[in-house]
Amino acid sequence: MPELPEVETIRRGLLKYIVHRKIDDVEVLCEKSLVGEKEKIVGAEILGITRKGKALLVELDNGLVLMVHLRMTGQLIFLGKERFAGGHPNENFVDELPNKQTRVVFRLDDGKLFFNDQRKFGFVKIIEKDEVENEPFIKKLAKEPWEMDGQEFFETLQKKKVTIKAALLDQNVIAGLGNIYTDETLYMTKINPKTRTDKISLAQAKEIVVAAREVMNKSIELGGSTIKNYVKADGTRGNYLDLFAKAYGREGEKCERCGGKIKKIRVAGRGTYYCEECQK
Repeated sequence: MPELPEVETIRRGLLKYIVHRKIDDVEVLCEKSLVGEKEKIVGAEILGITRKGKALLVELDNGLVLMVHLRMTGQLIFLGKERFAGGHPNENFVDELPNKQTRVVFRLDDGKLFFNDQRKFGFVKIIEKDEVENEPFIKKLAKEPWEMDGQEFFETLQKKKVTIKAALLDQNVIAGLGNIYTDETLYMTKINPKTRTDKISLAQAKEIVVAAREVMNKSIELGGSTIKNYVKADGTRGNYLDLFAKAYGREGEKCERCGGKIKKIRVAGRGTYYCEECQK
């Protein structure tokens, strides 16, 4: 699933291509992928793109918003004079479009925006701007690391009785951290992912919030972990995992910090990478 840095990278990339464009037509190829009446957005101008957690919010000039959630296999691909693509990385980024994975096509006055989704778990939902905060998906989101205070995070953790890994993955506890960035955050703070939340100290809670910000900011800077931005057909790949990740995906490698071994285990039902020496 694209994590917050990937979604933020997509948001920033699409700003260049679709803001101030008019939606001339909408072609729905899968009914469940577009929630709402397409006629309501035809003729509307795109004013901007914001983000709540992993959801993109495309604001229109008629008081409506397109809430886009990519879920497991969603993609947004702009095709015009240039090409931009983000989301689940596969051949769709350079293939001819539409194809069998295309669910919705937004025909703009200069180019097309394709919503592709292989497994059909993602969606585009048309909602009133004033109702965004009341959307069940948005309403339940906790604060993101940039908004979270260490004391507040600590108090939330003390009410839980789960592993810190499970808590960081819980969007009701802290929003935006997925599996990759959770492992990297815990590595930076030398905290074992199996540690119970009620055993986390105030100092550690503050360290986690700061580390989460650093990890995610760095990933956004490097274009995310799985993102592929194709301005040209040959494109470039987000290189966070190659250049910055210290634990995730490095099973069997030496820890850069202590020389111990990076180990992979399962915590909270997810593959989890940590150093068995300095994250005891």
